[in-house]
Amino acid sequence: MGSSYALGLVGSVEDGLLERERAIEIHLRSNHYPPVPSSMVGPCLEAIEIIERSQWGDADVSDRVALPDGVRWRGEESAPAYAIVESHHLESFIQYEGEGE
Repeated sequence: MGSSYALGLVGSVEDGLLERERAIEIHLRSNHYPPVPSSMVGPCLEAIEIIERSQWGDADVSDRVALPDGVRWRGEESAPAYAIVESHHLESFIQYEGEGE
């Protein structure tokens, strides 16, 4: 498991076998211990989008993402996008400028 598993999920998205949302849900539920609640899929997708947009200056990696009820980051109801990506190991799901060209 780990990064190889995440890369396999990304490959399945690229091949059209899985939707990105479903791949992230699988990653959160089966590639983490304890499993991350499915309620974090939306915030993870938002954090990934922010990181991708930050490449062009359209967002900042520190932009905050609201967390679902019952989830806190350092006691707060939101977390910086970079913290969500790092803590949920979402780097493989980010499309960086120049990739695939």
